[in-house]
Amino acid sequence: MVVALNELMEHIEQQLTEEISDSDITKITGLSAHHFKRMFSYMSGITLTTYIRNRRLSIANEELIHGSSVTDVAFRYGYHSIEGFSRAFREWSGFLPSEVMKNHIQKSFPRFTFYIDVKGGTSMEFKIEEKDAFQIVGVSKRVPIQFEGINQEIVALAQSISEQQRMHMREMGNLYPNHVLNASFNFDDGHLEEEGYLTHMIGFATTREDVYDDLEQVSIPKSLWAVFPNCGPFPQTLQETMAKTYAEWLPSSGYELQDLPGITFSKIEMGYENVYSEVWVPIKSKEDKQT
Repeated sequence: MVVALNELMEHIEQQLTEEISDSDITKITGLSAHHFKRMFSYMSGITLTTYIRNRRLSIANEELIHGSSVTDVAFRYGYHSIEGFSRAFREWSGFLPSEVMKNHIQKSFPRFTFYIDVKGGTSMEFKIEEKDAFQIVGVSKRVPIQFEGINQEIVALAQSISEQQRMHMREMGNLYPNHVLNASFNFDDGHLEEEGYLTHMIGFATTREDVYDDLEQVSIPKSLWAVFPNCGPFPQTLQETMAKTYAEWLPSSGYELQDLPGITFSKIEMGYENVYSEVWVPIKSKEDKQT
């Protein structure tokens, strides 16, 4: 996998002025584009789209210093207007392209190189289980993708839930864990001038159809899940478990992701130092795909 990752990084370098297609990703890595993008994000801390955009802007910075015009650089790296390029460049570097040209300001974003870092075996407790079809009933919001720390947009979503909504969710919930779930889905692939977002839902698992106007419902078909329990400081332990699941366990597991929401729940009862959580990863056997 490390060899494939570095081959893709080289391919990206050779194609910075072109679009990187999902078929390119699959051909080089042997993984579905959806699986690879999720894995890349957990391994690197940024989305693949953000990495490619930052590499393009880094090379654009060099070209501006060496005399290329803003117009030529903007269109060479896929922007449809000088204004769009200038805005993206300033957000990335803190300077306008004209300031970089005038003052020879250099900001770089080095290409990624992946390598194996063996630190000793770490066992991951998990179980594979098939769950019948169910619904998640709750509230949702588009939030920025964030892999470390507390996502303040998710906090704001939780704080926006009214007492009536909480009561309705509890009434609807009739499945394990009979506790608030967090579901993430519809991850952005991203665009040149946008950061990555996902849809985050807070709700309860249920077999019932939503009957309340103040709630939303997401239907989950019968599927196979890898369930990873963990316990420790919140949210660090939960996020570390998610990162290891996607970056270490999944590539060698014989499974691949299904295009379904990733689900977590955490029982915060006595502070944040020793919180029990579970990570539910929707999976399917690679052998099923081949047959």
